[in-house]
Amino acid sequence: MIDLGPAGRALVAVVQRIPQEALGGPTPCAEYDVRQLIAHVDDGARGFAGAAGGDGSGEPLDFAAAGWRETLAVRVERLSTAWARPAAWEGTSDLAGLGLSRAEWGKIALTELVVHGWDLAQATGQDLELPAETTQACYDHVAEFLRQPPVPELWGTPVRVPEDASLLDRLVGITGRSPAGAGMTTERSPTVGGAE
Repeated sequence: MIDLGPAGRALVAVVQRIPQEALGGPTPCAEYDVRQLIAHVDDGARGFAGAAGGDGSGEPLDFAAAGWRETLAVRVERLSTAWARPAAWEGTSDLAGLGLSRAEWGKIALTELVVHGWDLAQATGQDLELPAETTQACYDHVAEFLRQPPVPELWGTPVRVPEDASLLDRLVGITGRSPAGAGMTTERSPTVGGAE
């Protein structure tokens, strides 16, 4: 079992500092601008919460409405709460048309929070601040993708980074991102909880 709370809070902290005028800007996740990537994170938060037996309800974010950041924060917290139960990590779950163990889905949910948190931070000139144990848990998971991806084409082609780079830089490199922010991924994320 992995605590998704720190990754969720780190992502939400980044989103809270994104000004409305930055929503149309590009991100390291090439198929999404900032607004679209936040919408994807929201969609994932609801879908992954539902996969763990939690509350995955809610309509897509309305970025023109006041309080959309707070709505996202609530949904990310629901995601973390759903996966905080040991039972959430047992058995299997069908999500986005893919039947995987819940333990695998929980790790993918963690990776989505960490990597897209990094994407949003890079896109808006911020740092993603994570506890070492969260970064390590996520790195351990994405490193498995090099051998046998649980979801085909989930990430882009790995980017080579120096061996002495930080663990977070090595993690995002595995997912096809340039730690320097110069590279763009060809990520193919599964649709969860609704439209991308």
